[in-house]
Amino acid sequence: MKNSALFQSWGRFKKGMDPESIQLAFANHLEYSLSKDQYTATLRDMYTSLALSIRDRLVERWIRTQEVYYEQDVKRVYYLSAEYLMGRVMTNNLINLGMYEQTVEAMNAVHVDFKSILEQEPDMGLGNGGLGRLAACFLDSMATLSIPAYGYGIRYEFGIFDQEIRGLEQVECPENWLQYGNPWEIARPEKTQRVRFQGRVEHVRQPDGSIRAEWVDTNDVIGVAYDTPINGYANETTNTLRLWSARASKEFDLEYFQHGDYMKAVEEKNRSETISKVLYPNDQVYQGRELRLKQQYFFVSCSIQDIIRRYLVNHDDFDQFAAKNAIHMNDTHPSLAVAELMRLLVDEYNLAWEKAWEITTKTCAYTNHTLLAEALEKWQVSMFENLLPRPLEIIYEINKRFLRQVSLRYPENPDKMKQLSLIGEGEEKRVRMAHLAIVGSHSVNGVAALHSRLLMERELNHFYQMFPERFNNKTNGVTPRRWLAAANPGLARLISSAIGEGWVTDLFQLEKLAEKASNQGFIEQWRDVKQENKEDFAALVRDMTGEIINPESIFDFQVKRIHEYKRQTLNILHVVYRWLSLKRGEARDYAPRTFFFGGKAAPGYYMAKLIIKFICHVADMINKDPQTNDLLKVIFLPNYRVSLAERIFPASDVSEQISTAGYEASGTSNMKFAMNGALTVGTADGANGEIREAVGDDNIFIFGLNAEEAAELGSRYNARDYLGDQVLEHVLSHISRGLFNPEDPALFHPLSDMLLGRDKYLNLADFHAYVQCQEQVDALYKDQMEWTKKCILNVARMGFFSSDRTISEYNKDIWKAEPVTVTRGEGKTPDAQGGGDCGGDQ
Repeated sequence: MKNSALFQSWGRFKKGMDPESIQLAFANHLEYSLSKDQYTATLRDMYTSLALSIRDRLVERWIRTQEVYYEQDVKRVYYLSAEYLMGRVMTNNLINLGMYEQTVEAMNAVHVDFKSILEQEPDMGLGNGGLGRLAACFLDSMATLSIPAYGYGIRYEFGIFDQEIRGLEQVECPENWLQYGNPWEIARPEKTQRVRFQGRVEHVRQPDGSIRAEWVDTNDVIGVAYDTPINGYANETTNTLRLWSARASKEFDLEYFQHGDYMKAVEEKNRSETISKVLYPNDQVYQGRELRLKQQYFFVSCSIQDIIRRYLVNHDDFDQFAAKNAIHMNDTHPSLAVAELMRLLVDEYNLAWEKAWEITTKTCAYTNHTLLAEALEKWQVSMFENLLPRPLEIIYEINKRFLRQVSLRYPENPDKMKQLSLIGEGEEKRVRMAHLAIVGSHSVNGVAALHSRLLMERELNHFYQMFPERFNNKTNGVTPRRWLAAANPGLARLISSAIGEGWVTDLFQLEKLAEKASNQGFIEQWRDVKQENKEDFAALVRDMTGEIINPESIFDFQVKRIHEYKRQTLNILHVVYRWLSLKRGEARDYAPRTFFFGGKAAPGYYMAKLIIKFICHVADMINKDPQTNDLLKVIFLPNYRVSLAERIFPASDVSEQISTAGYEASGTSNMKFAMNGALTVGTADGANGEIREAVGDDNIFIFGLNAEEAAELGSRYNARDYLGDQVLEHVLSHISRGLFNPEDPALFHPLSDMLLGRDKYLNLADFHAYVQCQEQVDALYKDQMEWTKKCILNVARMGFFSSDRTISEYNKDIWKAEPVTVTRGEGKTPDAQGGGDCGGDQ
């Protein structure tokens, strides 16, 4: 490059990490990128300028990382996920770059309120809950562990909806997170992929006598790449999250426009761009289900084409494809990757079926995240035939060949064919996406020890019998950079002062805290940090809801997606039980407690929205009761999201993890709470059992039925057998007769009918055990020294629950990609003619 000296000089300025360089970069972006000065700049302008300044310091690492990947022809990991719940990224980037303190100093020196700047960043809410947040944690760990990796997903214009509470019920509002642009991403208009829909398939005989399938007369959509850098902690590795945005293959039809049909002129553009418009359209209607299938194929097809393009930069054939690529499907949403990889290898690159299938199964791996049958997607064959005729043919061929294996394995058991088939028979034929993912992968894992065991014993037992070697467990984890170092800086500083900073990348080092758990001085410092966090959170709650809460009370949280199996109902029943007990003068020795609820209900999920409404009605009544509000308050926190979670976990005393045993795959909020010093109240479900093993029975509150007991009871459960308590009967009676909504006494009848009728989640069966468990919490909290000791021991034993450990296991057992050390230096990126990428890709 002729101007290399100029670029090197500019680069030294761009990558300076000292406060003066940060200030200079900030001022330059404010003036030259945004055309603002000190008089016209808004807080959002300042946020954007600072974000661009930080991104500058990522770009050199980003480009160099990709150069090294090409130069060394590394094996790459591709993580395909429909969700990425990234939240805000500025603080995390600053911590990983090692320039957080310098940035705060730089902003203070120019009289800019750094905290106010942070509040300008919208949450990147491209996810619904734990699935998307897990994907975000995994990206952080892959970069920190120097694993060559890429995330692929959809750049939804509107993420998970913003939740408001109006009239004591959930109201969904659009979450326009891109309203002011996204300074962290870089658009790649030159990186596009064409995705086919509809049309028909012709089978054409080739000169050599073979038959070739051609998918013709299709309606095509263009996927445009948007890249976000994902930097590792204290290293030079910067990986890529590539999100696809849908664009029309033909933006504008001039002929329609010339004849005055202006809507028709842009019809194709509008229809195409709907694909990446919103996260999880309502699947209660046919059009919503069709759009979800389009979304899944769109991002899978874009991603698989991009993976192949990148591979062919250094390779002329596909002999090394499985050795150089690991494609991981995060739940069933990307399971079409199996069919699409086969389609491309067979149709576009002319590989024989057998070779293509060997490559596909050696390359693909699948993580199952659910024990709920309804969450294992099954798409109507008729919908597939219309939208994806060629992928459907591929699936049929996969199924035909697979069922031959089944019949050979089980010649005396024809039912196995029905149980294992990729096509479910019934009133309407459906494609079983989980079956496709399992058959097309070399690895299938659950996400907690209990979850994986139940998959093998129950939900996927037929496949486990067929392919026992494929099944394994990878217990989830969370990144300590985000959920302790960034979210709880006070506690992070206290921990580092006691044991050093090595825990940030080796969470097992927290074990050194155990010897501090009986040190009175350390206990008092720990309590001071917790109390400061609680006071900060109380101020936030006052700003959000207007409610004044007692920071000396137990802060008890259940924050997660609202779903019947997660049993927010059990929690609020106990709250009402406690309130009535106080009113009757039966339990005046309760410790003061504030019960916090947070989470979103899917717009079409009637019962979940009714549960939110009930919680809000109970809170409205109880919080106004002068007789009890010094001991009991209930707060529903609207619009639960990552940035709010970062304030919740540091302030928490009690973590509610009370799903019906055998329904929760893993959970990760349980890990985040414990990592921040909260004590768990939970059932023996998901990862709670592994947390119990780690922290010890004396440092956790486990109650209720286990998974086997719950499954055995389910078929003969009679809720009325579990009343036997006058206060509980009054609770249910008050719900039934409308105490909490006298204007419409029948409003909560569906809730009481469910509790006393066919309650598959066994709320009343666990109720009394739950009440007794909560009384143990009250008793322990009164001994603050003992309580704090147990909190310290919880944190000390969280080493296993780092996503670094999880990703290390994925890589060792499944992906087998060699970590690559990226160092500063001159490199050479493959040129455009060779199909390589410049500027941070890719």
